[in-house]
Amino acid sequence: MADVEPVPPSASKPIQPGGAAVHLRRARDRWRRLPLLARILLWIIGIILALWLILFITKGRFLKGPFERILSARLERQVQVGGDFQLYFAPITIKFRAEDMRIANLPWASRPDLFRADLIDTRIAPLSLIFGSRYRVPWLELRGAAVDLEWSRDRQHNTWTLGDPDRKGEPMNMPLVRRALLAGTTMRYRDPVLMLSTDIGFETVKAQDTRFASDVRLSGTGTMRGKPFTLKGGLLSPNATVTGGKNSLALRAQAGATVLEVTGTLPGATELEGSDLRVVAQGPNLSHLFDFLGVAIPGTRHYRFTSALTKAGEEWRFTHLKGRFGDSDLAGRFTVSLPNNRLLLDADLATQRLDIIDVGPFIGYDPQRLDAQGGAGAITTVQGRPRLLPDAPLRIEAIRNFDANVRYSVKTIRAPNVPIANAAVTLKLDHSLLTLSPLTFDMAGGHVASDIEINARNQPVRTSYDVRLAPTPMGTLLARWGVEQSGTTGMVKGRMQMTGLGDTVHDSLATANGRIAVILPAGSMWARNVQLSEIDVGTFITKMFEKKLKDPVQINCGLIAFTVRNGVAAADPILIDTRKNVMIGRGGFSFRNESLDLAFRADGKKISLLSGQSPVGIGGYFARPSINVISPDLIARGGAAAALGIVATPIAATLAFVDIGDAKAAACGPVLAGADAAAQRTRGGKPRDDVGRGTTAKDEAGKGSKAEKKAQDKKFLGIF
Repeated sequence: MADVEPVPPSASKPIQPGGAAVHLRRARDRWRRLPLLARILLWIIGIILALWLILFITKGRFLKGPFERILSARLERQVQVGGDFQLYFAPITIKFRAEDMRIANLPWASRPDLFRADLIDTRIAPLSLIFGSRYRVPWLELRGAAVDLEWSRDRQHNTWTLGDPDRKGEPMNMPLVRRALLAGTTMRYRDPVLMLSTDIGFETVKAQDTRFASDVRLSGTGTMRGKPFTLKGGLLSPNATVTGGKNSLALRAQAGATVLEVTGTLPGATELEGSDLRVVAQGPNLSHLFDFLGVAIPGTRHYRFTSALTKAGEEWRFTHLKGRFGDSDLAGRFTVSLPNNRLLLDADLATQRLDIIDVGPFIGYDPQRLDAQGGAGAITTVQGRPRLLPDAPLRIEAIRNFDANVRYSVKTIRAPNVPIANAAVTLKLDHSLLTLSPLTFDMAGGHVASDIEINARNQPVRTSYDVRLAPTPMGTLLARWGVEQSGTTGMVKGRMQMTGLGDTVHDSLATANGRIAVILPAGSMWARNVQLSEIDVGTFITKMFEKKLKDPVQINCGLIAFTVRNGVAAADPILIDTRKNVMIGRGGFSFRNESLDLAFRADGKKISLLSGQSPVGIGGYFARPSINVISPDLIARGGAAAALGIVATPIAATLAFVDIGDAKAAACGPVLAGADAAAQRTRGGKPRDDVGRGTTAKDEAGKGSKAEKKAQDKKFLGIF
């Protein structure tokens, strides 16, 4: 017994019943001692963890029925999942997977399903479902999917605006997809208003190069405003690019000879905001490209342009634009937007050197004819007569589809006859009211300012022209027509105000009413060859053989003015007062068939031998004018001189060319004011009776019976 070891007191202590309960009670006490807010938060976290665990274990398959019912009610479209369904957190993002899923379309749509897919497997950022206007999708896989995007005929509703079927259609707001894998997927888009129809197919191609994970390739066809086009390209996702959160895009669209290429990177597969893209466009006529937008712009010769492109808000911004059209350059930027669902173009463009041939299409000449024939391509033949004024109609229906605000400047215009530079125009189109105001340019040392308004809001189209020529040096303006710049001090200024009806330049001028006036203040003009304003045969012949065609014409004042009525311009008046002569002109021209019928003659102020005062005629057409210096009247006078020479003496032959010098000098006040013929006066203050009434052509020799004058008037009017 003595050898038995004693039992320790602790070991022999009996176990108290209810020990687990004590621990539970202590834990409950600690829980109760926590603040109420902390207990609520812990309960929420616990519930979330429990739900997360349940969903993760079951993959959320039991939510299939509730998902279909809730989503169908919210979208007001029938939603069905025919195969496997998964919806759970993995581990933070929401994983959604559905097989054979369908979302029904609206009753008016041409296809029964808005969306269907053999498989959709995606990850969704959960906070984007609560905050923000766009869902964020880090990953999307679609297989055998088809999407139908369609506008109603009145463009008030579309298939992708979900919820109330009577709700007005909204612009497409696609989720922000960072990475995507599409296989056997198609997208169909229809817009009856834009007349756009396209079908695009997506095909996933595994890249052989291990640096690439996969490329999402696409190709398709379509039509826009009746014009077919093809589309191909893809989202190219190198591993490095995916790591940086961007996708490389390569896209090529082609319609005939018009090609548009887009390359660059997108922040996400469907994220255009902040994109960094480069656009290359080329083709035979830039207007063909804009036709796809329903935008009417002037035609061009062959072009090629490059531009940076990005999307900012509701604007597509084309910046750093540069390239060429025809033989001219172009640079600048423009923006395309849709304020109030109406297309708006806003642009700032500039050209350093503009070839005059490339100006032609801006006012209606056929760019292909100009490209093939140069300046001769501007001339056509109508009923056997050459026509110069363009007759391409204004595209009224096209300009109704959009508005525009464009500022365009040109530093130099290459023109063979008239030096033009520093041109600028502000073009505004506001609901079919087109204004070019101001339209300005420097010409031969002077300045031209214009305001042109084309109102196509009603029919017929009404065009108003107001063109003003500031004082311009005559020597510079007429240098290419034989006028010496050195020693020529004369100036020219003028104005044209007319209004006409019609949707072409030709028609608007052929119906125009208004006035054209060119004023010549005092100055001198030095000619290298014939002094046409003097028309003194004796002086001309003498100086021609002596090679002394260097005496300037001293101009006191001059006015070349026309009154235009219904497209017919009649001299009102043509009156130029020089030191030696008073030159008057009669006749006019027609915008209707572009014919000319003008006659000029100079009456000497002093007696002059060998003065041929017969009229100098200008006839023909705008495109092919003709000058007739040796007129029938002058030939008749030459015949009389020959007869006198035979019956008398050679000296007597000169009597037929004697100018008795009775021309009445002009009062320059009405001339410089641009007044009409009725207001013109002699220097003595008497009304002039030799400048016509701005209505018809008269007998330029001042002779003939009333019947002869009436016949000449009829002949002049009859050519129109």
